[in-house]
Amino acid sequence: MGNTSFTTPWDTGSQTYRRLLLTGMALIGVGVLLAIVGAVAQMLPVSWVALSLIGAGLVVHVCAQVIRFRDARRRERARTQR
Repeated sequence: MGNTSFTTPWDTGSQTYRRLLLTGMALIGVGVLLAIVGAVAQMLPVSWVALSLIGAGLVVHVCAQVIRFRDARRRERARTQR
C-alpha cells in the first residue's frame, strides 16, 4: 500500500493545545452532566450553570483549534525555509 504514515493533531500538538483541548472537553462533559441533572430534578439554576459550562467549554475548545492551526502554520513555514 505504500507509506501510510499519518500524524494526528494530538501527536504533533503542543502542550498548550493538549491542555486546552482536554479542558474544553472536560467543561463540556461536566456541563452535559449538569444539564441532565438539572432537567431531571427540574432545577433551572443548575441548567443555566450547565449551559454556561458548555459554552465555556466550546470557547476553550475553539481556542485550542486556533493554537493548533498557528502551530501548524509555524511548522509549515519552518519546513519551507529550509
